[in-house]
Amino acid sequence: MNDKPRIVIVGAGAIGAFYGAIAKRGGAQVEVVLRSNVAAVREHGFHIDSPLGDLSYCPDVVYGPEDTPRPGADHVLCCVKVLPDIDRAALIAPWLGADSDILLIENGIDIEPPVAEALPEHALISALAFVAVSRTGPTTIEHRAYGRLTLGAWSTGDDERCRALAALFEAGGIDVKTSASIVRERWAKSLWNTPLNPISVLADGTDTQTMLDTPGGETLARAAMAEVAAVAAADGHAMPSDAIERNIAATRRMPAYRNSMALDYRAGRALEIDAILGNVVDKAEQLGVAVPRLATLRALIAMRDRENCSGD
Repeated sequence: MNDKPRIVIVGAGAIGAFYGAIAKRGGAQVEVVLRSNVAAVREHGFHIDSPLGDLSYCPDVVYGPEDTPRPGADHVLCCVKVLPDIDRAALIAPWLGADSDILLIENGIDIEPPVAEALPEHALISALAFVAVSRTGPTTIEHRAYGRLTLGAWSTGDDERCRALAALFEAGGIDVKTSASIVRERWAKSLWNTPLNPISVLADGTDTQTMLDTPGGETLARAAMAEVAAVAAADGHAMPSDAIERNIAATRRMPAYRNSMALDYRAGRALEIDAILGNVVDKAEQLGVAVPRLATLRALIAMRDRENCSGD
């Protein structure tokens, strides 16, 4: 009998592969579900260069699009992009058993309800990853900085399942925070993601250092962050007065980094516009908060995404 917790990772890109490595180091059986590079990962596993050491590993099972799902995982981790044409609940459902829980390691505001409504009988844990990690090849991952996870049960806050998952990831070597208000935590991360992801794309997929060091770049980032903070406050989740300053300082301390949206743009992939930016602008409109910079970024990045995906 295998008494290791069984984790199935749906969407083992850079984020999924990285946290799969952490879970495996923490003592879990790790299985991954891939859309591409299946044969390469089966043969070579994942090679992960990291400040934490060599995190390379071979998943216990690698599933491709033609493989039959095996339900009954203890935890199903969903790390796919939050896009309008991706039914995340449909991707998660085949791996669930009666007592399975779901962990969403994804960015954005209001990304939980579609999954919670489709799979109400399963505990849903929402997570935010604070990590600089990117895929550099079919089986190679570069982890440059950070790695902390913040977990919270949707929508009941910190609970026993969160603490069990936190202990597993902590055993794998990262810091984990459990929160009684994961919505507040999502707003805190959106303070960075909502402005800097689209700005990077509009600057042709540039890195964090270029964004802040170019004349006017930091000023734009700060002004857009202030709009996010205003929406969060109107939604009942006011940020600390020094939140913007701390985000800028932390960004300057990290190595020059292309965020996930910049990498998706450069690879010609669809962008998570709604989850990261559009939902914030919609929330602002609902709450009567003026966000002219964020609204402008939304319109411009939608144009860029349309041309990028059309191949023009």
